[in-house]
Amino acid sequence: MATSEGAAVELEVGGRTVRLSSPDRVVFPARGLTKRDVMEYVLAVGDGFLGALRDRPTTLERWPKGVFEGARLSTRSDSTGDAFYQKRLPQGAPPYVETARIGFPSGRTADEVAPTELAVVAWLVNLGTLTFHPWPVTREDVDHPDQLRIDLDPQPGTDFSDAARVAPHLRELLAEHGLEGHPKTSGGRGLHVFVPIEPEWTFTQARRATIALGRELERRLPDAVTTRWWKEERGERIFVDYNQMARDRTIASAYSVRANARATVSAPLRWDEVADVHPDDVDVTTMPARFAEVGDLFAPLVAGAPVRHRLDSALELADRQEHDEGLGDLPYPPEYPKMPGEPPRVQPSRARKPAAD
Repeated sequence: MATSEGAAVELEVGGRTVRLSSPDRVVFPARGLTKRDVMEYVLAVGDGFLGALRDRPTTLERWPKGVFEGARLSTRSDSTGDAFYQKRLPQGAPPYVETARIGFPSGRTADEVAPTELAVVAWLVNLGTLTFHPWPVTREDVDHPDQLRIDLDPQPGTDFSDAARVAPHLRELLAEHGLEGHPKTSGGRGLHVFVPIEPEWTFTQARRATIALGRELERRLPDAVTTRWWKEERGERIFVDYNQMARDRTIASAYSVRANARATVSAPLRWDEVADVHPDDVDVTTMPARFAEVGDLFAPLVAGAPVRHRLDSALELADRQEHDEGLGDLPYPPEYPKMPGEPPRVQPSRARKPAAD
C-alpha cells in the first residue's frame, strides 16, 4: 500500500534494477527536494559521479532522515545524531557491490565500498547517502595515492572568494613543480584542487609534498594563507589543510551532494571560472544542465587516467625547506598515533609556561 512518501519504484541503472524506496520523502525541506529528485540528479551526472568514485574505497555520509533544520551528524564522542559516516559495507548489499580492504592509523581494517558501476552509487543513494568520501587510492593499491588533494579552507573572517583569490597562485606554484591542478568547489565555503599523480609515493610522502607546497604558498602570500594546524594561530586566512592527505582523511567527491539547506554540490570548475563562481550557484537542480554543457571536468582524475604527474620536485622543495629553514613535519590529526618526526601535538597556548616572578 502506498504511503505519504510514495510506493517504492524500480529503476534501471546500467542494466541493473535498483529499488528506490519512499521516493517522495522530502530530503531538503528548504528546497522541497525529494529522494527521487536526489536520485534523478545522481543519474543525470552519473558518468562524472562514477568517474570520481570508480574503484576507490569510499566512506559514506548517510542522511536517512533528510537534511532538516537542526539535523546533525553523529561524531566519535556523540553517536546520537540524525546522520552518520559509514566506513564498512552496509548490510544487504547486492552481489555486484565490490569492496576494498583498507587499514586505519589505529591498525584496524575495514571493507569499504569501492564502486565499480553506477548501480552501486544508486543503491547507496537509496540508503540515504548524500556525500561520498573516496580515498585518493584505488582498490588495487590502497597504500599509494594517485591523487594529490589540496584543500583551501576559509577560516572565520574569510570565505570562498578569499580561497578563489588564492587559487591562481596555487595553480602557478603547482606548474612550477610540474603539476597540473583541477579545481572544484567543496559545495560549502572551501575550494579543492586535485592533481593526478603517479601512484609511486606513500601517504606520508604525499602529505609531505602538500605541506611543502602549502608552506611555499604561505611564504608568497603571508597575509592570505596559513599552514598553522592550531586554529588559534591561523587568523583570518585561508588554511591549507595538509592533513587531508593523511591516511584515512577524505574529501567529498566531485558531484557529491552536500548536507546543507540549499542542496549544493561539489562542482568541478574551469580555472577561468574560479574567480566568478559562488558555491550556491551549483546545486542539485542546476548541475545536470551544466554537466550536459561542459561534460566531466574531473575526467583527468579518474583511476588509471593517462596523464599523471610526479612528486619529485615538490619533495625536493620539502627537502630544501627542512635543510635550509629547519622546517620539518607538522602535527597530525588528534586520533592518529604519534608519528615519526612529528612535533609535539600540544596547543601552543597550553604549551606556554607562565613567566617567572
